[in-house]
Amino acid sequence: MNKALSIFNQLRPISVGFDNVFDHFEKMFEDEWSIPSYPPYNIFKTGNQTYNIEVALAGYNKKNIAVEYADGLLNIKSVKDEKSDNGKDDAIYKGIAKRYFSKTFTIADDVNVKKAELKDGLLKISLERILPDSKKARTIEIN
Repeated sequence: MNKALSIFNQLRPISVGFDNVFDHFEKMFEDEWSIPSYPPYNIFKTGNQTYNIEVALAGYNKKNIAVEYADGLLNIKSVKDEKSDNGKDDAIYKGIAKRYFSKTFTIADDVNVKKAELKDGLLKISLERILPDSKKARTIEIN
């Protein structure tokens, strides 16, 4: 048995409402999950409740990239450019890789994707944690 899976199973009896988180991690291990290395990226925590994901995308423009968010998954993928695939490319040498890719990030339920911006070959996605009132500390009155 995988050591990580046994840790998850030990945490289940003392955790309430985290079933989907444990299921997500177990699925990653079952699928022999590995992190693709392309394109390279950084994740920054820029404030108490804000995050930035930066993805290096030299040679791509807004038409070549799709950013989608659904069911807690942020997916960044390249989109096929019909112009560059028509066989009439005048390049003598191509040293900038323009591979087709798909990179997915799991986003917590209380984190909102705010915006995405492509500038100077760097895609920057801004996220913000919104703490609902139900998750803020409060005192429970004892009757």
